[in-house]
Amino acid sequence: MTTPGHLPAPDDVPVVDVVALGESMVTFLPTRPGRLADVPSFERAIGGAESNVACVLAAAGHSARWVGRVGADGFGDHLVEAIGSYGVDVSHVRRDPARPTGVYFRTAGDRATDTHEVAYYRAGSAASAMTADNLDLAAVRAGRVLHLTGITAALSAGCLELVRELTAPRPGRPLVSFDVNHRPGLWREADAGRALLEPARRADLVLVGEDEAAEAWGVTGGPDAIRGLLPQPPVLVVKQGGRGAVAFHPGGRTSVPALHVAVVSPIGAGDAFAAGFLSATLRGLPVRDRLRHGHLMAAAALTVPGDLAAPPARHHADRLAALDEAAWGRLRLGPGWTRTAEGAEEEVRTP
Repeated sequence: MTTPGHLPAPDDVPVVDVVALGESMVTFLPTRPGRLADVPSFERAIGGAESNVACVLAAAGHSARWVGRVGADGFGDHLVEAIGSYGVDVSHVRRDPARPTGVYFRTAGDRATDTHEVAYYRAGSAASAMTADNLDLAAVRAGRVLHLTGITAALSAGCLELVRELTAPRPGRPLVSFDVNHRPGLWREADAGRALLEPARRADLVLVGEDEAAEAWGVTGGPDAIRGLLPQPPVLVVKQGGRGAVAFHPGGRTSVPALHVAVVSPIGAGDAFAAGFLSATLRGLPVRDRLRHGHLMAAAALTVPGDLAAPPARHHADRLAALDEAAWGRLRLGPGWTRTAEGAEEEVRTP
């Protein structure tokens, strides 16, 4: 079973539990449902798969660092301050005076539906210019876990080379977590699948959805077929949406069904799942509990309107993750479930 170890700090950079590298953007969320053309106003928030994971882990009590590049502009100021407010180390974020901070607008609907719209303004952003030469790689590698996603690989040729550099085998490499996060709209080349396959095969822990595997690699035979394509990672987590998730690991194959959740918004649930699985991995919990903590963190995100949600208290999540199979299947989680007092009857609803 893959569990991150403790590494010496290169160049005296403090070692943290998790380093997340990638682009974070200012997000504009609609004040009401509807097409982007019809929404009259938006509220500002932050978004970015990697920084989301760092924020959730920091809120859950882990030490986390986000590394990236933002413009020397007001939006860059906001991102650094907002992410830092979660307790994330942002001291190694670089500012680019020549390129802007990326922004995007989205509708309130589910990304999987035809009504969902996203308008990205990230081409030529400061983050798209990330390379191994303009980042502090000592800070990037000073973590028990290094978390990357396929979104970074899609931003530019330089970013793809950066992901290849960070996932290359090397002595003393931290445990590399790679969330495939396939976003077809970001890729300018047709062969995104091959570009994503290389870092996935080099990583120690890979997270991928069944739908992503089908779209990126044409694999439609379920978790076992995906494992056949990716036999190299010691731990492979295949997410199956509302059905649950399957983890392949040195001890075998473990499956955990998803929770019954009253969904407010699905945005950010995948990042929260990754954070929950990583949190439990850092703590050395059994694979079943790692999957359950992933589901619980995802449930926290699903029951709030924005990308980021306050995670349940650790003792609260541990208690739910330890339930027997029947009790786990009876859990019903709705908005506010993470804030209820331990032992309160309304904490969860069971039929």
